[in-house]
Amino acid sequence: MKTKEFFEGIKDTLPIMVGVFPFGLAYGIVAQSIGLTPGETLLMSLLVFAGAAQFISLPMFAEGAGMAMIALTALLINLRHLLMGMSLAPYMTGLSLPQKALLSFGMADETYAVTISRAQANGYSAAFQLGSNLTGYVTWAVSTAGGILLGSHISDPLSWGLDFVMPATFLALLIPRLTDKLNVLVCLVAAGVSIMAAVTIPGKWYIIIACLTAAVAGGILEGAENDEN
Repeated sequence: MKTKEFFEGIKDTLPIMVGVFPFGLAYGIVAQSIGLTPGETLLMSLLVFAGAAQFISLPMFAEGAGMAMIALTALLINLRHLLMGMSLAPYMTGLSLPQKALLSFGMADETYAVTISRAQANGYSAAFQLGSNLTGYVTWAVSTAGGILLGSHISDPLSWGLDFVMPATFLALLIPRLTDKLNVLVCLVAAGVSIMAAVTIPGKWYIIIACLTAAVAGGILEGAENDEN
C-alpha cells in the first residue's frame, strides 16, 4: 500500500467529517430514545454504515415494522450507491475482488466525492480511497459512540425535541439539492404520493412508495427534458 497516498486520503477527507460528526451524535442519541440498546446502536453503525438508512429505520423500529420492510427501505434509499460504484468501476479494474468489496463497503457520499475528485484530477489510487473510507468509517463510529454516551445522560431525549432530528436531517440533505425545476417537481410529486399513501395504507409502505415514485418520476421527467433539448 502506498502510505503517502493513504494519508492524503485521510487529510482530504477530515475537513468534511466536521459536518458528519453531529449527525452521528444525533443518531446515537435518538436510537436509544426509541429503544435500541447501546450495543445495537453501535453495531448498526459498524455493520450498516449508512447514515440516511439508519435514520429512516429508527421510526420504523419504534413502530414495530418488520425487518423485511426496513431492509427494503434501506435498499431503495441506498440505490444511489450503484451509480457511485459504476462511476468508480473503470478505475478499479486492476484490483482483486476482496479489495473491491472492502472499498465498496466503506464508500459513503462524502468519501466517494473526495475519491472521484482525486481520480479525475490526479488519477485513481486505492490507497487514497482506503484512507478516505477509513476516515469516514471511524468518524461515524466515534460520533455514534459519543451520541450513546450523551444519550445515557439525558433522561428523556424526546423532551428536548430530539425526535425532530430525523426530519430535520433529511430536510438539510434535501433542500440544497432543489436547485432546478425538475428536482422541485420530483420532490413535490413524491411528497404528495407519500402523504396520500400514509393516510390510506397502514404501516410504513408510504416510505417505499414515495421512493419508487421519486425514482420513476425523476426518470420520466429527465427523459422528457433531454428529448426537448
